[in-house]
Amino acid sequence: MTRRVTYSMGVSLDGCIVGPDGGFDWTPPDEEIFRFATDEVREVGVHLLGRRLYETMLYWESADQNPSLGFSTLEFAALWKALPKVVFSTTLSAVQGNARLARGGLAEEIARLRAEPGEGDIAIGGAALAAEAAALGLIEEYRARIHPVLVGGGIPFFPRREHRVDLELVETRTFNSKVVYLRYQVVR
Repeated sequence: MTRRVTYSMGVSLDGCIVGPDGGFDWTPPDEEIFRFATDEVREVGVHLLGRRLYETMLYWESADQNPSLGFSTLEFAALWKALPKVVFSTTLSAVQGNARLARGGLAEEIARLRAEPGEGDIAIGGAALAAEAAALGLIEEYRARIHPVLVGGGIPFFPRREHRVDLELVETRTFNSKVVYLRYQVVR
């Protein structure tokens, strides 16, 4: 079975992953959504990240050292810390934890990961990296947790593409917080 390439993030109703100020304070902590995101990470075999997202997620490399955190936070930290990660960066010379710097281009890395033994999805994280993967036709599933807010601009979840991509809705879920999860497969 071929490993799927997935792209999953929280997104505003107007399609942004961060607002014009670079913030995402409009995605308040929600235990139900956090547990759902944790379950998504369980399905991932390797996570591909751009530099900015990698640096943001470094928090989770040591979060498990804080005994005051709740069980679900500690559970996510343990999953994230153990998850293999490939970081795409032209400015970093080293990475921490269970991560390595990419040795090749995005298409080459994904082909290499698919050829290696392993299970779980290949998750893409970060808008710029996802835009590159989308332009190469590598994303097979888009997973959006739509927050009920219009942020008025920022970094788009869906990359601006020059061609049409047909999608098939395969799953929906509405959370108590009124966040709506949509999972689409790319129709080939």
